[in-house]
Amino acid sequence: MSAKRQAALTDSPRQGPRPLPLHLMTHVSTMMSSRAALALWKSGSLSWKPHLAEAAAKLRQSLVASGPDAFAKLDVALTEEASRRHDAFLAGIDAYRHHPYRRALPPPPVAWRQGSTTLQDFRNEVGKDGPPVLVVPSLINRSYILDLTPKRSLVRYMADKGLAPFMVDWDAPGPAEAGFTLTDYIAGRLEAALDQVVALTGRKPVVVGYCMGGLLALALAQRRPESVTGLVAMATPWDFVTERESNAVMMRALASPMSGMIDTAGQLPIDMLQSMFASLDPGLAARKFTAFARMTRRSAQARDFVAMEDWANDGVALAGKVATECLFEWYGENSPALGRWRIAGRPVHPEEVMVPTLVMVPHRDRIVPPGSALPLAERVRGAKLMMLSGGHVGMLVGKRAKTEVYGPLVRWIQRCHTKTTVARKRTKAV
Repeated sequence: MSAKRQAALTDSPRQGPRPLPLHLMTHVSTMMSSRAALALWKSGSLSWKPHLAEAAAKLRQSLVASGPDAFAKLDVALTEEASRRHDAFLAGIDAYRHHPYRRALPPPPVAWRQGSTTLQDFRNEVGKDGPPVLVVPSLINRSYILDLTPKRSLVRYMADKGLAPFMVDWDAPGPAEAGFTLTDYIAGRLEAALDQVVALTGRKPVVVGYCMGGLLALALAQRRPESVTGLVAMATPWDFVTERESNAVMMRALASPMSGMIDTAGQLPIDMLQSMFASLDPGLAARKFTAFARMTRRSAQARDFVAMEDWANDGVALAGKVATECLFEWYGENSPALGRWRIAGRPVHPEEVMVPTLVMVPHRDRIVPPGSALPLAERVRGAKLMMLSGGHVGMLVGKRAKTEVYGPLVRWIQRCHTKTTVARKRTKAV
């Protein structure tokens, strides 16, 4: 992130959690639904899940036996509890919006720029001449989830361990990217960034992709095997239907009306993207911010929470054609898993990736469930699979990220470079 943008964020009030009206109305509706269900329960017309039906019937009988005022008293109790919970949610939001923490990491040098895309150079004196790494984040969220805080920075950890990391920062699409497709980002911007890393270091990098960035990195490794030493896909989706069948149905239903809106706007706005993420777990915001309200304001735990929420609420819009590809072709039609996703006319086939590959899959990932990520590991020949205990974001910024993710990842990258160097020397000797 640029110094100018950091200053702007410091001076402006927090907008999150975004979209705030959606989170507030979702919580109010959830609280009010308990009172609405009570009337149905009282009349005996409320349907229960089979495993709850017997207990619900017994509880209803006990309330009826308690007298005519039992349900009225329960209604009052529900109202009071709903109000208490909503107040706790609001207290957490207020505490977050006024928390003093602001991200203040020094921005890295920019090694290359094209349009809104930059290549950030995270090399330090330890790894100045070390094995290069090209880190590819998602197009949706800001890249600094990989450089969140001094203690939660994958790219700075890589540099401290002797690697030479470079990270792509896509930023928000500007005028130059208005008509971009995924082909423009991969065959254009990403390949140019790869060439720049090779030119600066004189060596082929391992390409590390996170989330959607893993798909971009996969296509890059397939297209440019002569310029890539290895590939790492972290929490990367491939099968967009497994464990998410309802999403595919919804995306197909929304394709026509949303396509018109995207075409008119020229992009998919960030708050609409945030709304889609919120739909994966509508109660998550309430749980998170209610818990945050109980944290000590200046504790490290509270600062880490604010840092991650600031990133989560600092997303970017997607260029219109990219949004159409991702939403309706990936999520709606499952085009990658079916072999129909193409870059510059060429199908993206994991089987054609010839470089050493590591696939890292978090067990508790709600954004990219294991069932979506595991097929990628199965289809890349000889890929090493590493299952992780964390979640989609926790794998990068959780308490055990350094020991369970950063360390094993760096060691794999170092071994990958070493094997390539040895093989190259043997070839020369022959």
